This record gives sequence, structure tokens and C-alpha cells, in this order.
Amino acid sequence: MTITAAADGSALGNPGPAGWAWYVNDDCWRAGGWPHGTNNQGELMAVLDLLRATAHLPQEDLHILCDSQYVINSITKWMPGWKRKGWRKADGKPVLNVDLLKELDRELAGRKYTFEWVKGHAGHDLNEAADERARAAATAYQQGVAARSGPGFPGAHHAHPVAAKQEAGSAPLQPEKPAVAYEELDLFSQLDNGGFDEPGTAAKAAEAPPEAIVEELERELLGPLVRGDIGRTAVLLHPDFTEIGSSGRMWTRDAMMMALEEDPGERTDIEILGAERIGAEAVLLTYRSYARAGTTLRSSLWVLDGGRWRLRFHQGTPEA
Repeated sequence: MTITAAADGSALGNPGPAGWAWYVNDDCWRAGGWPHGTNNQGELMAVLDLLRATAHLPQEDLHILCDSQYVINSITKWMPGWKRKGWRKADGKPVLNVDLLKELDRELAGRKYTFEWVKGHAGHDLNEAADERARAAATAYQQGVAARSGPGFPGAHHAHPVAAKQEAGSAPLQPEKPAVAYEELDLFSQLDNGGFDEPGTAAKAAEAPPEAIVEELERELLGPLVRGDIGRTAVLLHPDFTEIGSSGRMWTRDAMMMALEEDPGERTDIEILGAERIGAEAVLLTYRSYARAGTTLRSSLWVLDGGRWRLRFHQGTPEA
């Protein structure tokens, strides 16, 4: 069977509030976005999420309809050369959107896929449906309201994701000043690992127990290098990641990724309280964070997803 899907991105202002979406039919689509991003980032993310959504069907051919020559050429023509040059262009300058491209390169390995260019805004049913949903996501972030995320792909881990919730009375998201949306950012803007900046140190040790791997990944996720790296953050956060912050605000994966990139936060310390294995594919990590505002008790649920440990849920509660 061949899976045919359109993937599209949208950015209001470019850069500005941005959205992405892929679409198979009315019962099989997914969308998301960020308070601040570019059209190309949206286009790339749409394809990346489509690959992840169909990762449980690696034997199926994937036919991707795309109106972005940038995306098609990046993946089918330029990426091999960029990799050989250390992800640099022919002029020696760094490749733009390299983190998303590296993730695409990883997800494409072993997959059967073809790209077809379609002209945008020309009445192509699937392309128009993807464009409509990507634009709606960007508009939602511009207006500071919840974006429709869609049903997802049947059987995928991220089907029926929890939508972002905008707190009542909060200011609309502003493309020029995305920090307005992050003023209550809880988990990541306030934490740092204090020296565990080398990505994946424990995760690279296959013999390490899951509890040790998860503890190291949590520290990595809290480090300054990862907070500003969308690609690496995308690896560590589960597609269905949700955070309930100490203020009660709920964050989705997309909103958190862009928030981390824009607001590095202050350096603080953490104290691991426990790591408990819950079955073969889940670990619950608890710890205390120290910041100028006080201490917070935190819990993180890590799950094994496609051979990788990813953060599925986080919650923080101020300590009395």
C-alpha cells in the first residue's frame, strides 16, 4: 500500500507565528506550530512529523506531496553533500535549519518514499487541505488561542495529542516578542544542568540501566546547549509531550520547543530524588529544582519510543 499525504507550512510575517500540517484525509491529519518561526521551518516540520507518524509502517511506500522546492531539493539533492561537508554549504556557511534537517535525515533512513512537487494555491485538494490547517495553526498562535492538532495517523504513538491551552486572560502571542507567550514557562526556562552539556553521554552507553539513562537525558534536556537546539529537543521530547507547569498552564511539545529556543532562562541546580522503573518501557524521575523564586518539586515520565527514551510528561509543584 502507498500512503499519499500532502505536507505544508505557513508563517505569518515569515518569520512570525508559524504552522505546519500534513493531510491524508479528514480522518487522518495532524497540525502544529510555534509562536515564532519561518515558512521553511514549517515545511520541514510537516514532513518530519509525517515520517514520525508513519514510522510504525516502515514497509509502506510514502508518497509526499509538497509545494516547497526548498524541502524537496534539500532532502533529495543537497543533503548528501551537506553531510559530507559537515552540514555546511558550498560557500562554507552553515546550513540553515540544520537541526530539523538532521532529524529528517535520521527519520528517512530505511524508509521508502517519493516526493512530488505540486503547485501551491492551485486547487489541489490535498495540498489545499494541508495549507488550510498549517495556516490555521499559525493563526491560532498569532491570536493566542488553542490550535487544532488533528486526529493523527491511526496506530501512531502521537494520535489524539493534547492541544495547547491558552490561559484565560493572557495576552495574545506576538510574533515580534514571542517571550510574551513564555512568561510563565516553567520547566525548562528555569533549569540548567550545571555542567552536563555533552549530549547523550549516558544514553550512548547501551549497558547502562534505564534509570541512569533517563537521569542523564533529563539533565541533558535541562542544559543550555539543548534548550537552544530544536533538533535535539525534538529527539528528547515525545510527540505527545505535555507539561503542566507550576502555574497550572499546559504546554504541548511544539510550544515548548520554540519557547526553549527563545528563552534560555537562568542557571539553577537540581537534586535527584528518585528514579523508578514503571514496567519495561517507562521510568518516573522525581527531583527538586532550585531557583531564585524558590524550590520546586518536579516529576518527569520518560517512555521508550521507537528505541529512544523520550520525555512524555512533566509536572512541577512549588515547594511550601
